[in-house]
Amino acid sequence: MAVIKHPAQRVGVFIDTQNLYHSAKHLYKSRVNFANVLAEAVGDRILVRAIAYVISTESGEESNFFDALTKIGIETKVKGLQVFSDGAKKADWDVGLAIDAVKLAPKLDTIILATGDGDFVPLIEYLDMNMGCQVEVVSFGKSSSQKLKEAAHAFTDMCENPKKFLIGARGIN
Repeated sequence: MAVIKHPAQRVGVFIDTQNLYHSAKHLYKSRVNFANVLAEAVGDRILVRAIAYVISTESGEESNFFDALTKIGIETKVKGLQVFSDGAKKADWDVGLAIDAVKLAPKLDTIILATGDGDFVPLIEYLDMNMGCQVEVVSFGKSSSQKLKEAAHAFTDMCENPKKFLIGARGIN
């Protein structure tokens, strides 16, 4: 698909924080530099809104991380970690992210999904066909769904320059 990027484009960025966090940890034993992810995703276009979907734990140790996101201009939407009686844990924001993208689509020209999760393919198709939005994806290509990459108008592979997108990355080419 042809991608058009121009300075007057209104952009919304929707960040699947858990997906990027676990990909960076698994692939590089490092943490994501969300400021650089946001800057790369938006470029010289107009950022209307950036939202990170985050999970809180009972200990609250992630509050500094949430504050850091806010300081760089990323709004946080917080959901508590679900712990089931058998000890299983669940933390999922997929539906919330999708609903927000659909709600904000009329105010945006381009929607950027920062995730590698293939569950968002129907969202990309809907935003493209029904809302007329260009949809771009930014994530670690090695841990991203091939169908997601193919559905997006553009795909930015953070694995192509991992140092740019990681904090404290050592020994990475």
